[in-house]
Amino acid sequence: MDAFCGIDWAEDHHDIALVDRDGGLLARQRINDDAAGLARLPELLAGHGDSAEDPVPVAIETPRGLLTACLRATGRPVCPVNPMAVARYRDRHSAAGRKSGHGDAVVLANILRTDRHAHRPLPADSELAQAIAVLFPGIGALTGARVLAEIGDDRSRFTDTRGLKAYASAAPVTRASGKTRSVTRRHVKNNRLAQAGYIWAFSAITASPGARDHYDRRRDAGDRHAAAQRNLFSRLLGCLHHCLVTGQHYDEATAFPAKAATPAAA
Repeated sequence: MDAFCGIDWAEDHHDIALVDRDGGLLARQRINDDAAGLARLPELLAGHGDSAEDPVPVAIETPRGLLTACLRATGRPVCPVNPMAVARYRDRHSAAGRKSGHGDAVVLANILRTDRHAHRPLPADSELAQAIAVLFPGIGALTGARVLAEIGDDRSRFTDTRGLKAYASAAPVTRASGKTRSVTRRHVKNNRLAQAGYIWAFSAITASPGARDHYDRRRDAGDRHAAAQRNLFSRLLGCLHHCLVTGQHYDEATAFPAKAATPAAA
């Protein structure tokens, strides 16, 4: 690969930059967020060696939207980079703190050039899953569709439940230094999945006796409401991952087995 593309996304336009292996600027352009602009992007990439056999990889700050969907439809690797990470990379190259669309596009392109191995491309979800992600933001009661849209249907994306729970901020972060140890919630996460998880867990408390019992046990153990609900979401995600991997249907008794009665209770 001889070219790397970075795109600074905005509501009505997008700044594009292409750099070569040495970091030299090959091209820069601003396109509108319309059909003509989206058609211009493949033409720009093709003019710098892009092909179906060797597509130019693209770095962008958002994993969703029509622009990202169009890029994924071409089969090219699209690497979403957290805006906080982009800011850290920007500070490495400029002490002035200046920020511009073109400058961020160059930074994104150079991130792929130097650290592509550290940024996972978007999974190879089916067109149906990608369409849900583009068309159903804030769908309220259809929480299942939102969860599917954010998780996707590429089963190789999460090899175990730990990765999925971390992605959804359902798994805590442990920080240890010397004699100090703290357990906190994750701040870097998929916000849409985390929000859907809050609704999912809240609904499960009223609809599932097992989920309600799990929540009550966490509260009795000292968890606050948010922590207990997040723990329940983690449990539900584990169940979902197991069902997707094994092809089994959800079963309440398996997900939340009844606790054996104690001698005193008997």
